[in-house]
Amino acid sequence: MITKRRLLQGLAASLCGSAAWAQQTLSAATPRAPRASASPGAWPTQPVRVLVGFPAGASPDLAARAIAEPLAKLLGQPFLVENKPGASGNVAADLVAKARDDHTIGALINGNLTIAKLLNPATPFDPEKDFAPIGLIGTAPLVLAASGDAVGNTPAELLLWARNLGDKGRYGTPGVGTVGHLGMELLKTRTSIAPKHVPFNGNPQVIEAMLAGKIQLALLPPGLARPHVASGKFKAIGVTSPLRSPLFAELPTLREAEVRGADLEIWTALAAPAGMARPAVARLNAALGEVLRAPEIQTQLLKAGWQSEAGTPQALAYRMRTDTSQLGGVILMRGIRSEG
Repeated sequence: MITKRRLLQGLAASLCGSAAWAQQTLSAATPRAPRASASPGAWPTQPVRVLVGFPAGASPDLAARAIAEPLAKLLGQPFLVENKPGASGNVAADLVAKARDDHTIGALINGNLTIAKLLNPATPFDPEKDFAPIGLIGTAPLVLAASGDAVGNTPAELLLWARNLGDKGRYGTPGVGTVGHLGMELLKTRTSIAPKHVPFNGNPQVIEAMLAGKIQLALLPPGLARPHVASGKFKAIGVTSPLRSPLFAELPTLREAEVRGADLEIWTALAAPAGMARPAVARLNAALGEVLRAPEIQTQLLKAGWQSEAGTPQALAYRMRTDTSQLGGVILMRGIRSEG
């Protein structure tokens, strides 16, 4: 389990720009032992259920559907996407964690695979122990957006304006414990901005509130921020990814505004129950990598708001650990809890 001491160590490592702590905790993880497989090349032997924790048409759903048919062609069995929305994706994640048929996997988001239990101890699964990471599907930055009446045009000028607001400023998020919430609290530890949190029921409501002048700042997905930035109703300060993103290529990173230690991306990935046989995980990961290298799939994912990012199960496990340490430290410092 993630302990308070390890979270504090992880946050310290994150703020210092070091990944050493995360590597140490990765090696210390003790997930459930995978089942053996007598015929590794045989998997899958029946249709594969791909559970998604959001409604049809949501960006994680679009990512899952983009890869499902190509995976089916490569592996010889249908990959059937099933939407199981609820609790910010945790309903689907719980079904995956408890599946025992070797043919149920999830297209889950980073919140499900990292901080779910830290936000709500009643979460019925443990991200650290109950999943076998398969591989990333895609990543996306968030855009730090300011209201159109913000003073300044460069990232540095806009950050100065935000600092001058002090605690009179307000920032909106799609809910307590969301990446937008934790990301802004992380930014507050790395800058001198001090806006107060105003939670809403989703990003559309956040945008409506900023257009109405009720809030001044928000971390938004690129696709939602872009039209309002283009119209001049919002000003974009920068993206939270370490490098510029093809999803908003002309926008600088916050690193370019000299904001360090606040890199943050949302991501979606394939994960299986922790007991899934290693050969099956390896075969699925190899097929996923082949699918994600196809230019037409990369284009399809970009349209859905994701940068394709193939990688190994070990790389995904490492990312799960580093994100847990970074955002878990924020949860602990700010005393954030979610009942969703």
